[in-house]
Amino acid sequence: MSEEAPGAGEARRSPADSVHPLVRVTAEWSWRLLVIFALVTCLALALQKLATVIIPVAIALMVAALLVPLVDWMSRHGVARILAVIIAIVGTLGIVGGVLTFVVEQFISGLPELTDQITKSVGDIQDWLTTGPLKLSDDQIHRAGDSIVGAVQSNQQELTSGALTTATVIGELATGALLALFTLIFFLYGGRQIWEFITRIVPSQTRDRVRVAGSLGFGTLIGFVRATVVVAAVDAICIGTGLAILGVPLALPLASLIFIGAFIPIIGAFATGFIAVFIALVTKGVITALITLGIIIGVMQLEGHVLQPLLLGRAVRVHPLAVVLSITVGLVLAGIPGALVAVPLVAMLNTAVRSLLAERPEQEVAKLAADSAGEAVFPIAPDDPKQRGQAPPPATPLS
Repeated sequence: MSEEAPGAGEARRSPADSVHPLVRVTAEWSWRLLVIFALVTCLALALQKLATVIIPVAIALMVAALLVPLVDWMSRHGVARILAVIIAIVGTLGIVGGVLTFVVEQFISGLPELTDQITKSVGDIQDWLTTGPLKLSDDQIHRAGDSIVGAVQSNQQELTSGALTTATVIGELATGALLALFTLIFFLYGGRQIWEFITRIVPSQTRDRVRVAGSLGFGTLIGFVRATVVVAAVDAICIGTGLAILGVPLALPLASLIFIGAFIPIIGAFATGFIAVFIALVTKGVITALITLGIIIGVMQLEGHVLQPLLLGRAVRVHPLAVVLSITVGLVLAGIPGALVAVPLVAMLNTAVRSLLAERPEQEVAKLAADSAGEAVFPIAPDDPKQRGQAPPPATPLS
């Protein structure tokens, strides 16, 4: 047997073998992370480009989660499903339109009083600037006012282009509203067929599991939207009542604004509440503004520690960090509408992923049903009486 020449083993070694294992592992992790980052970036850009379509569909999905129980109830009591859909949508539009009309009328009627009080507050501020500790002269105040007017005039072109942009946004909003309404009709009427058609692309051995996960996720969305409506109503009623007692102008329109803002968890009602604090400050003074701020903080504590745990239950609760991050991503991708739909979609995906990752889906179904606020987290189709009261069907999350 011939002896191996010295250094032959080293010659057969690959150049990669001389790389330190830590460097090799770091490089492998790096290129995988870069691929994931590229995928996420492409997905974010695609979502941003398609926001005009995705946001109306997401809003339609949320409204469907709110109206599906009503449509199912009417369908179970003998009303044709298409008629139940029409009644639910027309009734909802009528209620929303009536409330908005009433709020706008209240705003128009209270605007003169608000203007007078703001004018008086501006006069008081000018008097304080001239007679107070700053001892400013009238000329200095007028020069400051002239500077503001000059800045507005010098940026007239930008303001005009902003107005044109606003007109474009109004057109996009109208288009999005029509798309959401059209999508909502089909979600309410044929959601089961839509979901079954979409899940046909899933391999047959996992198709039933995916359908169950979708049903659970949509059930979570139903609970989330219901609870959010109740929480928003409580926020608006409590804060609006406090504003009315304090005599702050436009209490009802401000309460309506808080109701809308409450659909963005954690920050929505608090941010819109600051508008009420500002109006209380310029119309009623510092003391009233501080009392208003205290009312808003108290209502937020009631919401966070009592209402949300009671109404949402453990099944549809999302970690505050996930809420803040999802709202931020929604704002970046699609502005305020993106922030509005971000948290409900995250809650729905959270439940769906939990179901998909569960080792025994039937146990996860029972756990999620027990964790919810006393309700099944999945909707049962009204046209399938055999499945009522049983485990969730591997079917649609929409009907």
